[in-house]
Amino acid sequence: MVATVEGEVKTRGQGDARDLTPEVRAALAGAGLRTGIVTVFVTGSTAGVTAIEFESGVVSDLDAALERLVPRRAEYRHHLRWGDDNGSSHVRAGIVGPSLTVPVGDGQLLLGTWQQIVLLEFDTSARTRRYIIQMVGE
Repeated sequence: MVATVEGEVKTRGQGDARDLTPEVRAALAGAGLRTGIVTVFVTGSTAGVTAIEFESGVVSDLDAALERLVPRRAEYRHHLRWGDDNGSSHVRAGIVGPSLTVPVGDGQLLLGTWQQIVLLEFDTSARTRRYIIQMVGE
């Protein structure tokens, strides 16, 4: 069986994070999948999906770490080519990646105690993000 659910979430711009775990759990329950995998994918090239503890300290620490690795105010060739300011957004998204796959067992996401499925916004302004939840299994 394959089931697909799409959703949207509004973000506030670079550094914003949204917990998608409740939406993924609801999609899983609606599909009736007992065992298999769930993939969560964000469309667009300036956002990412990961599994972290969705807590303000961790979210802030991750944002600070990404700022050290990929500073927003650095010089990016992307800015020169397109005349915009989101070169860091594309690089951050490339590092984190657009999707996360989670195993399913006994109808439940097999996440660790402190793991949530989190969409990370890297673009420099607010966005409406479309995400896709695709479930495969039986």
